[in-house]
Amino acid sequence: MSFSNDVREEIARSITDRDRQFACLYGVLLYCRTFTEKQIVLQSESPVFARLMPTLFHSVFRTVLQPDVRTVARGGAQSMVSFTITDSGQIAQICETYHIHPEKREIRLSNLVNNSLSAFLAGVFFGCGSVMDPNKEYHLEFNTPSELLCMDLQKLLGSIGVNGGRILRKQMYVLYIKDSEHIEDTLTYMGAQQCTIELMNIKIHKDMRNKANRVRNCDEANINKVVSAAMRQTEDIRWIVKCGQLDALSPELRELAELRLENPELSLKELGELLSVPIGRSGVNHRFQKIAAIAEELRSRAAHTK
Repeated sequence: MSFSNDVREEIARSITDRDRQFACLYGVLLYCRTFTEKQIVLQSESPVFARLMPTLFHSVFRTVLQPDVRTVARGGAQSMVSFTITDSGQIAQICETYHIHPEKREIRLSNLVNNSLSAFLAGVFFGCGSVMDPNKEYHLEFNTPSELLCMDLQKLLGSIGVNGGRILRKQMYVLYIKDSEHIEDTLTYMGAQQCTIELMNIKIHKDMRNKANRVRNCDEANINKVVSAAMRQTEDIRWIVKCGQLDALSPELRELAELRLENPELSLKELGELLSVPIGRSGVNHRFQKIAAIAEELRSRAAHTK
């Protein structure tokens, strides 16, 4: 099962009393794709949706809603469940009950009583919402049927501290949320607390994995830096030896040069600890700078004598 369907399963279990059922069905109806004076079509691939709609209609209107189940090809067999209402009297009753004007649908907060706003948002999610698997991406969206409904939903989410962006995609006004904390707040508000915890655990795991990768990359970079520096230092020392100038170095530089030739894999700190008079990393680096300057001068002399 998908994470999106897990969310639907959990929020469906929270739609129990009649006030929440009333508000949830309002959200589904208001944000369904097809709602005219002649036809209402409620459609989803979710099995939770298929089970919930008859329950909500029976609770609110005392009517039996029959599903039309079709199989559509979309990367394999997939059942699409539709509930189609064409009875003019039933459509008129729905419009009157929820004060919905098919030609200009908009949110009427007067339909929401006894703190049922969360159930309404759950209904909107059932009707046009989806959420990505957080293992892949943080993304929750609502494919709303009109710009007005999209703007209304954006304001409603803003009232609970959730910010979303709007885009037009395939003639649908999409309200999307990318911020993981805002997705968590939305899921929790709709009644999907366990899914919120799952998302948070996934985020913690991903953060720890990313930190481990950064540490590993940093370690690899440091190792490469040490190796590159050791190769340059060894090359300088070998040039000095080739020029017969190793014995001309001061005792402390000669000792360090010989240690480097014997221990090409050691860091500056480790080399400093092996000296007869141990010194720190910065002291070793300073001595290697002197060795590099001497090697460069010898190279310059050799170039001028050619």
